[in-house]
Amino acid sequence: MNARRVGIGLISVGWMGRAHSRAYRNVGEHYPELGVRPELVIAADIAPENRDDATGLLGYREAVADYRAVLAHPGVHAVSICAPNFLHRETALAAAAAGKPFWIEKPMGRGLAESDDIARAAAAAGVVTAVGFSYRHPPAIARARAIIDAGRLGHITNVRVSFLADYSASPETALTWRFVRDQAGSGVYGDLLSHGFDLASYLVGPIREVCAAQDTFITRRPRLTGTATAERGPVENEDYAAVLARFEGGALGVFESSRIAVGPRTEYVIDVYGTDGSLRWDFQRLNELRLATRGGPDYGYTTLHAQPGDGDFARFQPGAGNAMGFDDLKTIEAARFLASVDEGVQHGPSAADGRAAAAVADAAERSGRTRQWTTVS
Repeated sequence: MNARRVGIGLISVGWMGRAHSRAYRNVGEHYPELGVRPELVIAADIAPENRDDATGLLGYREAVADYRAVLAHPGVHAVSICAPNFLHRETALAAAAAGKPFWIEKPMGRGLAESDDIARAAAAAGVVTAVGFSYRHPPAIARARAIIDAGRLGHITNVRVSFLADYSASPETALTWRFVRDQAGSGVYGDLLSHGFDLASYLVGPIREVCAAQDTFITRRPRLTGTATAERGPVENEDYAAVLARFEGGALGVFESSRIAVGPRTEYVIDVYGTDGSLRWDFQRLNELRLATRGGPDYGYTTLHAQPGDGDFARFQPGAGNAMGFDDLKTIEAARFLASVDEGVQHGPSAADGRAAAAVADAAERSGRTRQWTTVS
């Protein structure tokens, strides 16, 4: 079969840029019928060692310092934007202006205004997009959505989402761009709860209004000076957030997120409760779904293992009990993005979805300041 070539450009060769690159390389094996062959053409990064890795390890033919060379390259048909948050708007608008479909990581912008700009630019340019909402893609989540859509839980009454992490639990964690508002935008709202808001909306429906509280508990961190006695600077965005929500369908939601939790590593959990049953999924056991239905043989929680027939599981593993991992979720994202590029039809979460999650985060952050219920824009 003669596969159609799609030239890939990468903006920023960090951890996520490497994950995108592996995902593109894996698409051919797991999605052979797609008929698309991604070719890693050119990567951009300001760090010389990252440019060396792009060509020496990741397989790009060329590496440059200026991302504009990626967008101007005639062999590039689609772009991965994996730069820090403060570069998202600039690079995404430039990609849209160049007519390049783009796969961008979340949060899409440093708040609602930038996310709105990106979504509008993509729509105006008519380019397909993808946003890195990885937690939509586990086969267990596909099974959860099928169970909800089939009505097995009855009327959905409430949702609980907990995105707890410890990546900055230590007060000695350096004051990187993630803690600076001008560079990151919000803290856990953008970094973690954007995933939670998107996942809950994907399973249950849009969020209509929120009431929230947020705080910063580690207020100063060591500056990046390279010395053991580094002076400390202020943390400018939130460590922790708690959100009450009302969904358009009438369900209530409770969202909690922390980046300073001591104990949880990546405890990303969603519980959906209905009049006839409930289900639970935890990223730390991403191949399992916990299900309880009223009066049925699986009354009380039963563990359902992801298996062929659930989402894209069969593309990666032959049977239940064989585990998929985070990189597999990125491969699913890459395949859907490439299908979107090839067909000109949106197949995965888009810039519009990124904007929707940013709107919930924006309303929650405003609510935390005013201490009032706030409508999602």
